[in-house]
Amino acid sequence: MKHIDLVIVGGGPAGLAAAIAAREAGCENLLVIERERVLGGILNQCIHNGFGLHTFKEELTGPEYAQRFIDKAVALDISVMTDSMVLSITDKRVVTVVNSQEGLFEIQAGAIVLAMGCRERSRGALNIPGHRPAGVYAAGTAQRLVNMEGYLPGRNVVILGSGDIGLIMARRMTLEGAKVHVVAELMPFSGGLKRNIVQCLDDFGIPLELSTTVVDIHGKDRLTGVTLAKVDDKMRPIAGTEMYYQCDTLLLSVGLVPENELSLGAGIALSPVHNGPIVTDQLATNVAGIFACGNVLHVHDLVDFVSQEAAQAGQHAVAYLQGAVAGETTVPLVAKGGVRYTVPATICPQTMTEDVTVRFRVGQVYQKAAIAVYAGERLLSRRKKKIMTPGEMEEVVLKKADLQGATAVTITIEQEKEGTA
Repeated sequence: MKHIDLVIVGGGPAGLAAAIAAREAGCENLLVIERERVLGGILNQCIHNGFGLHTFKEELTGPEYAQRFIDKAVALDISVMTDSMVLSITDKRVVTVVNSQEGLFEIQAGAIVLAMGCRERSRGALNIPGHRPAGVYAAGTAQRLVNMEGYLPGRNVVILGSGDIGLIMARRMTLEGAKVHVVAELMPFSGGLKRNIVQCLDDFGIPLELSTTVVDIHGKDRLTGVTLAKVDDKMRPIAGTEMYYQCDTLLLSVGLVPENELSLGAGIALSPVHNGPIVTDQLATNVAGIFACGNVLHVHDLVDFVSQEAAQAGQHAVAYLQGAVAGETTVPLVAKGGVRYTVPATICPQTMTEDVTVRFRVGQVYQKAAIAVYAGERLLSRRKKKIMTPGEMEEVVLKKADLQGATAVTITIEQEKEGTA
């Protein structure tokens, strides 16, 4: 069995940022394991720009952003094992790996950073009636086909779901000569960033139909059309609102799910809300020595935040290897009043850094509201926001000096009173 101080599972933006931070923190014996032939993860198929504005203060494409981290990893001589699949992880940090060079083998890790990213929900999770014809794709699969493989999935397109991948693919398919008839969204609000709605739909005249879903798929061998319908407040189709669209392609952008089969196998507790590991302010899971970051922890809206979070995970993993222990006092973070969850879920005022960034998503659209943070009954901060949507992550910064003696911290959304600025 091989012995490695730090194993990082995943060579995408999270894994690379964690590896670089760990090396810079003094960890010499570390290994990044990536199942694809090359590093970069999902960014390799994201050829649109908009990446790196926070990290590099310039606008980059996905591959350009990834290459910045790949180049730094190479410069730091970080060991990488590509084209290798992690089959399992135990609660004793034994990692089972398989590849074509060494076959099946095990690694005993001193610490592990989980950075496996996320996957798309498939049609099977939607229960849409109809046959199973060719022409129904997950939006990310279509993105890979167009941007990396050089194939155009179809010419007449309907997109279900207004997540960022669906919005971006609406524009991408249009630029490749396809006709995108409509983007339908089940919820009464879009799940994507506002800038993507403007740049990918509005700028190309592509309609967005909210509170709308697919109720039938037509065609047996190849998709010939879809029927859409409006839904009520209980998400049930409303009779008489059906709309038929003739098309040969249906793209599904119906949500991302953290890739957590390995986490479950290791006995890691997962959140029922964001489906990723429940972590402390050290980004540590309930299994000693295993940390999580990036989209395997919770789905981010910007890759810059993935990189920031992953760098912290790498630093905390090295601190664990160097003997750092968690404090005795754990303070839960309570999500209330429209806040769906918080990452982290707990903090330790004794051992936390001077400030900790807490990220979360809201459950609906809020206008003229405020994010309020309380330690018990004591108000720590209150920040007004003109608008908050589920498609964009929010954050608050907790300061160590404010949390001494706290038994719980509550983060909530408070509606502004009429007449307030």
